Amino acid sequence: MSNPALQQKSILIVEDEEIIRETLAEFVSGEGFGVGTAGTVEEALKLVRESDFDVAVCDVQLPDGDGVQLLRRLHRINPAMFVLIISAYASVENAVEAFTAGAFDYLVKPVNFDELARRLERLFKFQELYRENQKLRKDLDRSEGFDQITGSSKVLRDLLKTIRKVAATNSNVLLVGETGTGKELFAREIHNAGPNKDAKFVSVNCGIRPVEQLEAQLFGISDGQPGLFQTAGEGTVFLDEIAQLPLGTQTELLRSIEYQEVMPSGASEPISVHARIIAATSRDLMREVSEGQFQEDLFYRLDGVKIRIPPLRERLDDIPELVEYFTAKHCETMRKRVTGATSDAIRTLMAAHWKGNIRQLDNAIERAVMMCETDEIQPSDLPPDLLGAGTSLPDTDDLRSALRHYERLHITRVLKQCPDKKEAAKRLRLGLSSLYRKIEELKIEL
Repeated sequence: MSNPALQQKSILIVEDEEIIRETLAEFVSGEGFGVGTAGTVEEALKLVRESDFDVAVCDVQLPDGDGVQLLRRLHRINPAMFVLIISAYASVENAVEAFTAGAFDYLVKPVNFDELARRLERLFKFQELYRENQKLRKDLDRSEGFDQITGSSKVLRDLLKTIRKVAATNSNVLLVGETGTGKELFAREIHNAGPNKDAKFVSVNCGIRPVEQLEAQLFGISDGQPGLFQTAGEGTVFLDEIAQLPLGTQTELLRSIEYQEVMPSGASEPISVHARIIAATSRDLMREVSEGQFQEDLFYRLDGVKIRIPPLRERLDDIPELVEYFTAKHCETMRKRVTGATSDAIRTLMAAHWKGNIRQLDNAIERAVMMCETDEIQPSDLPPDLLGAGTSLPDTDDLRSALRHYERLHITRVLKQCPDKKEAAKRLRLGLSSLYRKIEELKIEL
C-alpha cells in the first residue's frame, strides 16, 4: 500500500495466540500503520477506551469472550471504527453472524499477508467514502435549513427528520426538554425550514414580571405599541418557558390561538393575527395542569405537535463536533489559535454528567479556550468540577483510572434513579448484557 494517506492509520490486533498476534503486528507495522495488540476481550476494550484506532482485526475465539460480541462492544465505544474478523473455523453461519454484527470483512486463518493488505486497502478506501458521506449528510442538513445545529448522531438525525416534517406544516409546536438543550435554537430552525421563513421570528420569556409588562410585550398597547404577535406577522412567536405564563395571560393566549386575534391593552377592538406559535418548556406540563398551574385547554392546544429535545447525555456522539464548533466560536471571539481538543480531553468531556446540557458544554469550552496555552485543549484546561460538583475525586493522577472512577459513579447514579435494569440500560445507551458486564467490571454494588 503506497498511498501516504493510508499510512497514517492505526490498527488494533486482537488475537490470543501470541505468535500470530506478534506476526500480524509486525506486518501491519511494516506497512506503515500504527499498531496496538491485545490477547483478550478486556485488553482490547481497555485499549480502545484509551486510544483511537481506525480498524480492529479480531479473532473470533478469545479466552474471555467471542470476537463478534467484542465487535459490538467496540462499535459502542467508537462507532467510526471498522472491524475485520479472522477465524480458523470458516463457515457460512460464522460469516453471516459477523457481517450482521457490523463486521466490514471476514478472513480465514492462516492469514495470507498479501490478501490482508488488499483487504485493508479496500477497507480504508471505503472508510474514506463513509466519512465523506457523513460530511455530505451534515452539509445536506445545513443546506435544508439546519445550518446552526451541530452533530451527526443517530439521535440528532432522527430529531431533524421529525423537525423537517413538522416545519413544513406551519402548525403550532411544543418543544420539551431540559434546561440548556437548545430549545430556542431548534425553534429557530423550525421557523427557517418552514413556509414563512422570510417572515420574522420573535421570542419572549414567559417568566417576565410584572405581568402587565409581559402582556404588553405579547399583545401590544392600544396607543400604538405593537405586540409580538403583530410584529411577527405570518412569522413565528417563540414562547420560552411557557409553564411560567401567569394563568390570566394563559386565557389571553388561548383566545389568540382559537380565534387568531389579540386584544391590545386599552383597546376596544381585537386585532387579527396569523403568527405560528412555538412554545418551549423544561417542566412537565401535564403535572402543571393537574396541580392547577396550567390551563388544560391551552395544554391540549399546544400539545398537538410535541417534540422532545434530547439532553446531551443522550447524544454523546455529538460532543466531538460540538467541541470543534464551540472552540472555533470562542477562538474567533478571543483571537486565539486553538485547533481542537486532545483525545484525553474529549474522553473527559464524554464522561461528564452535563446537567446543564449544551449550554454547560459551551461554557466549559469557553473556559478551556481561555486557559489553553497550546494548540489543543488539554484535560487540565477544562473546569475542575466538570465531572460533578460534590463528587469525590479518585486518589490518582492517571486519567484512565479517573474516567473509570467516574464511569462507575455515573452508572451507579442512573441505577439508583432507575432500578429497572432494562430501562437503565436504555438510558445509558447500552445493551442489557453490556450493563451487566459493566456492573461486574466496575464492581458496582446495587
